[in-house]
Amino acid sequence: MTISKTTTTVQPFLRWTGSKRWLLKEGIDNFLPKSINNYHEPFLGGGAMFFHLKSSDKYDIKKFYISDFNKDLINTYSQLRDNADEVINQLKKYKNTSEDYYALRSYKPEDPVEIAAQFIFLNRTSFNGIYRVNSQGIYNVPYGKRPNVDFVTHDLLMSTNNLLKDVSIDCYDFENIYDNLSENDFVFLDPPYSVAHENNGFIMYNQKLFSWDDQIRLRDFAIKLSEKKVNFIITNAYHSSILELYKNIGKMRKISRYSQVGGKVERRGNYNEVIISNY
Repeated sequence: MTISKTTTTVQPFLRWTGSKRWLLKEGIDNFLPKSINNYHEPFLGGGAMFFHLKSSDKYDIKKFYISDFNKDLINTYSQLRDNADEVINQLKKYKNTSEDYYALRSYKPEDPVEIAAQFIFLNRTSFNGIYRVNSQGIYNVPYGKRPNVDFVTHDLLMSTNNLLKDVSIDCYDFENIYDNLSENDFVFLDPPYSVAHENNGFIMYNQKLFSWDDQIRLRDFAIKLSEKKVNFIITNAYHSSILELYKNIGKMRKISRYSQVGGKVERRGNYNEVIISNY
């Protein structure tokens, strides 16, 4: 497949495992519907697709709706929309050292602004941009040993604030977006990959977040979207179980990418993924 390149005006402010930044570089506009009424992204994560479309003048999108099940992630987006200056001022109080990282990682703030600043700091200074919590819901990613990284990114966060001003932000399960969907809306669905394809080291953790039963729920949700005349893209692992799950559901396209998920060199390399669309 020959595809043109594209650029994003405002870059995502988070490092995020599973981010679709690589897909933007491969010319995502070639995969998108020709017109979009409203945009919905219920597996927000780093929000690469959202940032791309919200920054673009190619589409006349009426309203953007973004959501995720991760309450701390959604709080961060909400605080950047509503209180960006306060978040940035809080970030400036932190120091990027191992000692400060672990002290802040163990701290449990109650103020939403502090929670957002903590989330951004840990994300920017942690190992590999991984978001992972233990069985008690406690963030447990080690320090990334990048002492010179700019974790405040003042200009980027202010650009993000401007981009988010008129955006609807919610915290809930992906199925909750259904009642708000209208004909010719576009839904981008990028769930945690939970099939063990090609030795992806992050899969075992994702299976706890998004089980195979959840994958089946997502497939059934995709069918409902088509019945409602809502366009969608689903990204997932290129694996026989996924291909069978979405058989006769939509159009499938195989794409390859380079991944650095995990710390082991043998787990890094080219991986195949699939883009499923109903248009």
